Amino acid sequence: MNLKPFRIEHYFAKYEFTAEYTLSSSDAQSRNLADLFALEPTAKTAMDKLWLGYTESPGAPTLRQTISGIYENITAEDVLVTAAAEEGIFLAYHALVGDGDHVIVETPCYESALELARSTGAQVSPWDRHFEDAWQHDLDALETLLQPNTRFMYINTPSNPTGTLMAPDTFRDVLAWAESHNITVFCDEVYRESEHDPTDRLPAACDLYTNAISLGSMSKSYGLPGLRLGWLVCRNPDILQKLHDMKLYTSICSSAPSEFLCDLALRHRQALVDDTRSIIHTNLALLEDFITRYTNMLSWVKPQASTICFPKVQLQGKLAEKFAGNVTAWCEDVVNTTSVMLLPGTVYDMTDHVRIGYGRRNMPEALGRLEQYLQDYC
Repeated sequence: MNLKPFRIEHYFAKYEFTAEYTLSSSDAQSRNLADLFALEPTAKTAMDKLWLGYTESPGAPTLRQTISGIYENITAEDVLVTAAAEEGIFLAYHALVGDGDHVIVETPCYESALELARSTGAQVSPWDRHFEDAWQHDLDALETLLQPNTRFMYINTPSNPTGTLMAPDTFRDVLAWAESHNITVFCDEVYRESEHDPTDRLPAACDLYTNAISLGSMSKSYGLPGLRLGWLVCRNPDILQKLHDMKLYTSICSSAPSEFLCDLALRHRQALVDDTRSIIHTNLALLEDFITRYTNMLSWVKPQASTICFPKVQLQGKLAEKFAGNVTAWCEDVVNTTSVMLLPGTVYDMTDHVRIGYGRRNMPEALGRLEQYLQDYC
């Protein structure tokens, strides 16, 4: 297995815990244990009695039952708990894809979606979306990627990094197309339930197509990345068994305290999502005003979901002169000068974009500091 350096995570490792503000964070505002225990008065006492032995490899039965309630046609037996979303992506590729296979990956995407596909030895074709087309999905372009050995397809809605949603008809058409060619679809849905308008929510892929795998996570919409748990959901028992067999070579089973706390949080997930959406609505209005005032430098496709967006950057004036149009060098200067971290689009192979996160309560202060920096160059 040959893997390239994980550029996104290397960049975060460099600045995430030293910068005062991470104006590029992909998760929603985090919570502490007291916040979770406040959701259910008896939870703290129950956790004090928690047995800290090994847990069941597929996940605690009660947690799997709770997760199944997020979906329409899913039972607890269709759920596999994972060590965060990253393990889920790894399991899917290495359990279901290998030499001689062809994989289609929607891009731009979280880096591991491409690199883990390549690490299997499979041939990988990006299904590109473009800013100039408002990140729309081109079904004709998808059709041209089909090969006789296409076995697997990765899609992501709501999207990282664009914050956009696949159009409902397109989503159903993609799944129907995959079914007609017997292609397994991996749908990264870690931002599901963070739609800015809940009526825009798409069905889960696993509810619509038997050979679709839906990926969920505690990290994004629910603001609990420190619990390090995610899940895979699929109604095809043969696919799920292969995923489980691969998990026995990775984490084997999950942390008992994390499973307990995830179950607690998901039983009250609407309260968490409502809080996240409140922060999003406040911050997104501020961000939209900011981009409007700096429209000569920043342009965007306004996001419909998640806590992130992916504006295009055109450095102007003194900034253009100083950095010669190099957005990564500009991001480095911003964080070193202001202690505000932006994620350069180079980690998505898109050199003229930045990822901005707006899911944290301190975003207004971070945005104010970035604006002062820009004004100093005007």
